[in-house]
Amino acid sequence: MIDIEIANQQSLLTVDQDVLQQVAQAILHDHGPPTCRVSIAIVDDRTIHALNRQYLQHDYATDVLSFALEQTTELLEGEVVVSSETALAQAREYQWTAAQELLLYVIHGLLHLVGFDDQSDTQRAEMRCAEQTYLKQCGRLA
Repeated sequence: MIDIEIANQQSLLTVDQDVLQQVAQAILHDHGPPTCRVSIAIVDDRTIHALNRQYLQHDYATDVLSFALEQTTELLEGEVVVSSETALAQAREYQWTAAQELLLYVIHGLLHLVGFDDQSDTQRAEMRCAEQTYLKQCGRLA
C-alpha cells in the first residue's frame, strides 16, 4: 500500500500534482517497503528556511528537506518539503522550467527517503542516475 498526500502551500508556481503523484508512486514502488505513507509539501522559502533552522540548525532556505518519521523493512512514513521559490530561482540557472526543477527536488527528496544518499562521489553518481531515470519517466528529459 502506497499513500501519498500532497499539500500545495504556495502560490508562486503552478504545480502538476498528478505528475508528483506518479513519480512518488514509481519511486516508492521501486525502492520502498510494502507500506509507504508519504506527504509532500510545496512551500515558499520562508517556510522551508524555518524548517531547516528548526530541525537541522541550518539558518538558510534550501531546495528540499526529507524527514523519515518511521522506517522499517515493512513501513516507511516520511515527509518531503520542497521550495517553489528556490525552484523558480534555480531553474533559470539550469535553463529549464521551474516545474522541472521542482520535480527534481521531489524526486531527490523521495530518493533520500528510500535510502539513497549523496555523501560520497559513488553515492552521488547513483542518485543522479536515479534522478535522471525518474525525470525521463515523467517526460521531463529527452
